[in-house]
Amino acid sequence: MKKIISANDAPQAIGPYSQATQANGFLFISGQLGVTPQGEFAGTDVGSQAKRSLQNLEAILTEAGLGFESVVKTTIFLADMADFAAVNKIYADYFKQPYPARSTVAVKTLPKGGLVEIEAIAAMKR
Repeated sequence: MKKIISANDAPQAIGPYSQATQANGFLFISGQLGVTPQGEFAGTDVGSQAKRSLQNLEAILTEAGLGFESVVKTTIFLADMADFAAVNKIYADYFKQPYPARSTVAVKTLPKGGLVEIEAIAAMKR
């Protein structure tokens, strides 16, 4: 059985998918671009987009009754791997030890021309 999670403080899906799906004790959060709930980029630089992406994750986690401490895995997609250090610095403002597992990959392009997209998997509280 699965449950769809949707937060008003994060942008709505721009395609046929959900912001997040809760199933089998986990919350699977779709990739979050650095856009506001109104669908506009938070800024033109990777720092402002990374921060907004993490704020979107936070809004979805909160809607599910969770926080960043529940996240067990993240994946970061970057339009340019040269932005790794800048995104890493902002990421460290949101995640504390023990850190979740993580992958970071560079991709050719992101939706809407974004610079960063972050997805997450969180463990539901028992």
